Amino acid sequence: MEVIWFVFFTVLLAGYFALEGFDLGVGLLLPVLGRTRETRDRMVAAVAPYVLANEVWLVAVAGTMFGVYPLLEGEVLFGLYPLVVAMLLSWVVRDAGLWFRRRLDGSAWRGLWDAAIAFGSLGLSFGWGMTLYAAATGFASPPVHPLGVLLGVVMTLLFALHGWTFLAWRTPGEFGATRSGLALLGTGLVAAIPAVGVLAGAMPYLLEHSAPAATLNVLSVMVLPVAPILLGAQIWVWRTFRPGKDAFRFPSFF
Repeated sequence: MEVIWFVFFTVLLAGYFALEGFDLGVGLLLPVLGRTRETRDRMVAAVAPYVLANEVWLVAVAGTMFGVYPLLEGEVLFGLYPLVVAMLLSWVVRDAGLWFRRRLDGSAWRGLWDAAIAFGSLGLSFGWGMTLYAAATGFASPPVHPLGVLLGVVMTLLFALHGWTFLAWRTPGEFGATRSGLALLGTGLVAAIPAVGVLAGAMPYLLEHSAPAATLNVLSVMVLPVAPILLGAQIWVWRTFRPGKDAFRFPSFF
């Protein structure tokens, strides 16, 4: 049962990096590619249908960690407390930017919340790289380390590449390029590789420090049957908003 939950946790974390990665990437590119208000609106609208569905994966990752790896929860929350707080604030700022940017029509108002999206995306992307570094060292090294900073830069660049590929897939030709779904899948896998690599290295520790078998059995009955629903909802979102004849009609509440 410990191995099943390890695989499940790995899939969830990899799925979050591959899916939320392009959300963050588009946010990172907002001040780079969004030279006009209309272009920024198009970028946000392109990613809007996917944001909430992608964030569900992070909730699933956190819930699985708390239930299956309670010792890891302590390591993350207490050992990385300042970084976790900074990432949560970045998440709130990014989402606030998405929700508030169109509530008023002034250019200053839009500019403020577009900047919030970009800075929040940067904080999350960079923070994930530093978190992966700390996890790779068994939380023996603080995340503010040259290698941690380097991994933060790498994750930021990977998410930006993934976001650019998403825009080239979702809005063919609008940002100077067109990419296939296969290319988007490729950048998603690349964005997820660091997370999978860290978890693979931590596999012995996680298997040894899993919750008791009785707890895992209860969680299996309660959680695993919901996994197909999560996957089905994700597939529905992608099929509904895939590029096609209506690719330039972007329903958006952001």
